Amino acid sequence: MSSFLISRVLYAMAVVFGVSLAVFFLIRIGGDPSALFLPPEASMEEIARFRHLMGFDRPLVVQYFDFVSRAVQGDFGMSLRYEQPAMQLVLERVPATLQLSGMALALALAISIPLAILAAAWRGSIVDRVSLLISLIGQSFPAFWLAIMLILLFSETLHMLPASGKGGWQNLIMPAIVLATYSTAIITRLLRSSMIEVLQSDYIRTARGKGVSEGRIIFKHALRNAAIPTLTVIGLQVGALLGGAVITEEVFAYPGIGRLAIQAIANRDFTVVQAFVLVMAVTIVTVNLLVDLSYGLLDPRLRKGR
Repeated sequence: MSSFLISRVLYAMAVVFGVSLAVFFLIRIGGDPSALFLPPEASMEEIARFRHLMGFDRPLVVQYFDFVSRAVQGDFGMSLRYEQPAMQLVLERVPATLQLSGMALALALAISIPLAILAAAWRGSIVDRVSLLISLIGQSFPAFWLAIMLILLFSETLHMLPASGKGGWQNLIMPAIVLATYSTAIITRLLRSSMIEVLQSDYIRTARGKGVSEGRIIFKHALRNAAIPTLTVIGLQVGALLGGAVITEEVFAYPGIGRLAIQAIANRDFTVVQAFVLVMAVTIVTVNLLVDLSYGLLDPRLRKGR
């Protein structure tokens, strides 16, 4: 187990390093941001002075290693637009995004898990057909379109919910529904398929032949084994929720890291974009590492390395 943990940690570090390398060079394809922060009448001397001050005149490789050396110390540079530490700007928005994504994930699990269990237990019933319909619809609606439709219905027509901003729990309802829709569809479909496959296994038929109750078979035996592939997808959906928050937060004007990232990209604020991407990468890698470690809790054979 310890060797597995070490290998996963080293793999996670390599992923974060690769992400830092990619985002540093790719974001600079858009060109030098100096023109965005200087008046149009700025002279060539002023532009050259600004580029030297910000370090844009140095080779990209030198800039990258300077960035890495400061990043490992927690210094991601100053925001070119806000003139504040980039990591501080990102971390200030993290709680709002985690609150939104956490509510969306809780909503997705609260709907998908019971629905998938019922659909698998009563395959071919009306519940099963409803689960398949929800999976199809949830995967078909674009997030931005669903967000606009919810705003038109609940804010403009019914005046029940606020259309934008961050305030009370009412501000979280529509963005959470938008984020949860796709995850609900994916989790429901996978867990249903896994449950049906497990319920057709030989050991399930043996348990039924011994007179074990159907509820015990479903929840203790079938669900536990079907949860392993589902847990992998749930871990991936955490990344999807954080990534989807970029669009959702922009539509609802929600002050999270997604909206900050959109503004930083539009302003070519290199330091903020780099801090945002690395925070997202570390979060997703950490979640996937925890998912890998949780497999041992569901299947004892994995703890013994078999």
